[in-house]
Amino acid sequence: MTDIDYSRLFRSSRGKEGDLIPLLQRVQAAAGFISEEAVERISGHLRISENTVYGVASFYAQFRFTAPGRHSIKICLGTACHVQGGKVLSDAVERELEVEPGRATADGRFDFQPVACLGCCALAPVVQVDEEIHSQMNVTHLREVLEKYE
Repeated sequence: MTDIDYSRLFRSSRGKEGDLIPLLQRVQAAAGFISEEAVERISGHLRISENTVYGVASFYAQFRFTAPGRHSIKICLGTACHVQGGKVLSDAVERELEVEPGRATADGRFDFQPVACLGCCALAPVVQVDEEIHSQMNVTHLREVLEKYE
């Protein structure tokens, strides 16, 4: 886990509740996720409850509470991808990598996130690994793609 210099991250904060989202964004950019310690520190700095910090952070999809994997898998579950087999791909990732949505694999190699849309509907079903889009996927092709990230 990354050591975070909270004093540096909090330096430009006025210590007001309105600083919550920018602080969450800074912490996540520095650590890759929002840890329990980060929630405690932000709560203390802004003089708001930890529940408020969790409530706001959990409302927005951009924030995560678990450490990311070395590679990020996103499976599109938008309408076009769903109809073309996106759910089958999502189930295959969960089963074969033994990972729950929003979590990282035990070895830290991948994190997995089903998403509402990747904006590539004509290429459905779509899988994104890190920044690379893979189109017209099936389970066999998915396995081949993921093997490249070992």
